[in-house]
Amino acid sequence: MVKGKAFFVDLTLCTACRGCQVACKQWKDLPAEHTRNVGSHQNPQDLSSKTIRLVRFNEVKEDGKLKWLFFPEQCRHCIEPPCKYIGNMYAKDAVKQDPATGAVVMTDNTKKLNRLESWELCPYNVPRRDEETGIWNKCDMCINRVTKGMLPACVKSCPTGTMNFGDRDEMLALAKKRLAEVQKTNPDAYLADPEHVRVIYLCESAPENYHKTLVASAEQHTTMLAAAPKVKNVTRRGMMKTLLGKNEQA
Repeated sequence: MVKGKAFFVDLTLCTACRGCQVACKQWKDLPAEHTRNVGSHQNPQDLSSKTIRLVRFNEVKEDGKLKWLFFPEQCRHCIEPPCKYIGNMYAKDAVKQDPATGAVVMTDNTKKLNRLESWELCPYNVPRRDEETGIWNKCDMCINRVTKGMLPACVKSCPTGTMNFGDRDEMLALAKKRLAEVQKTNPDAYLADPEHVRVIYLCESAPENYHKTLVASAEQHTTMLAAAPKVKNVTRRGMMKTLLGKNEQA
C-alpha cells in the first residue's frame, strides 16, 4: 500500500468561493496578476508560475439543463511523478519527492529545463515556468506547513468540506465512502485517477466537462514513464499492468 499524504477533493461540494485559491496565494506570497474579463467568472484564465492553484469554471448542459461545474485545479502529486523522472534527466535534482509525504517539489534547478513545455513534463499540464527567473512552479503540498503538523493552506480555508487532507489510506477510504453516497443519486459519479495520484477528485460529470486535463489517459502515463529510464523497472511494470488492466475494463 502506498504511504504518505493525500488530498480528497469532493467536487460535488465546491461552491467556487475561491477561498483555497486566495489562501494559496497568501501563504506562498504570490503576487496578483493583471487580468481582464473574458466573459467568465474564472479569474485568471489559466495556471501560471504566480497562480499555482486555480478554480476553473465551466458551464455545461446536462439533461437539458445548464449547470455550473467547478474544478479547483492543482498539482496532483503523482505516485510516480513523470515531471521528476523527466526533469531530472535534464537537470539534477530539478524535481524532488519528499519520502515521508510523497509531495512533489520543484527546485530552483528547474530553470535549466528551458527547452521543455509543461505538457512534456506532466500528463495534467500543471507546472508553469516563470518567464523572468526561468524557474518552474506548482503546488508543493504546502510541505512547510504539513511537516509541522498543519493543514495545507487551501484545505484550512475551505468552508464547505470540498478540500480534505490526511494519510493517503484514510483519504482513499473517505473518498470511497463519499463516492458510494453520491452514487445513490448519481450512479455515474467517479474518482479521478485514484491509483496514480495524491489529489483524488470526486466528480459527478464527465471529465471533459470540468477541464480537458482533469484526468490523464493511460497512453500519456505510459509514454511519459517509458521516456524516463530512471523509473525502477518493477515500478514501471506495475504501473503498466494497472494501466493495461484499466484499458481492458473500459
